[in-house]
Amino acid sequence: MTLKRTIPALIIAAGLFAVTAPVAAQEHDNPQPPQQKWSFSGPFGKFDRAQLQRGFKIYREVCSNCHSLSLLSFRNLAEPGGPEFSEAQAQAVAAEFKIKDGPNDQGEMFERPGRLADHFPSPFPNEAAARVANGGAAPPDLSVMAKARTYERGFPRFLLDLVTQYQEQGVDYIAALLHGYEKTPEGVQLAPGMQYNRYFPGHGIKMPPPLSDGQVTFDDGSPATLDQYTKDIAAFLMWAAEPHLEARKRAGFQVMVFLVLLSGLLYFTKKKVWHDVLHHPEELTKKA
Repeated sequence: MTLKRTIPALIIAAGLFAVTAPVAAQEHDNPQPPQQKWSFSGPFGKFDRAQLQRGFKIYREVCSNCHSLSLLSFRNLAEPGGPEFSEAQAQAVAAEFKIKDGPNDQGEMFERPGRLADHFPSPFPNEAAARVANGGAAPPDLSVMAKARTYERGFPRFLLDLVTQYQEQGVDYIAALLHGYEKTPEGVQLAPGMQYNRYFPGHGIKMPPPLSDGQVTFDDGSPATLDQYTKDIAAFLMWAAEPHLEARKRAGFQVMVFLVLLSGLLYFTKKKVWHDVLHHPEELTKKA
């Protein structure tokens, strides 16, 4: 091999090493969440109604003790494309919550049972109270958590995502996070009250493991395991972040069909209009 060929090859190899080495180190320090299979993934995906109902039960019995869901209304539980509870069931769920309202005729605030139009209330009266009750860290609102969390997929996966329309980074992250609690490795120092989680940025998380086997019993007989819990609550939070996901995908498909038909009509219209110019230019010259 000549010197002229050797030098460029060495430069390219060094560049590739410089690019891939930090990425490999980053993936070692912050492992990527495993990619799960979801019924709602892809351009034709739909939510699993039973899974959303199980996820809501987990939220109601476990997560709602600390986390709010302020952008979701009780009426959303009965709307198409979601858990699809009956209106009576959704109203019964709303009535379990106490909503601060007022003022009344005496100018005083009061509490009343929730209604379908109400949003899910926060378990704490304010952020300061949430911090005091949780060791100084206020639990985040979960309304858009499944859309807010993401991570770098790296090359070439981000190119494949454009083709497969992979948009489930956030829900994969939630499922992995709930699975990621481990014993603190040797040599790792965490602040007092912190838990080690291999998928949480920095690995130190204030929230203790919220789910464990046998914690929630499902009415449909689904297994009461941590693996089942993580998938169900992650799917529910994905729906909470985008309640109209199915309608959006249907509209997108209809638009694509319309654009294909429109493109065909425009093509044949162009062929018709320019037919004489392309095939009989001499006749046009005579007319001119």
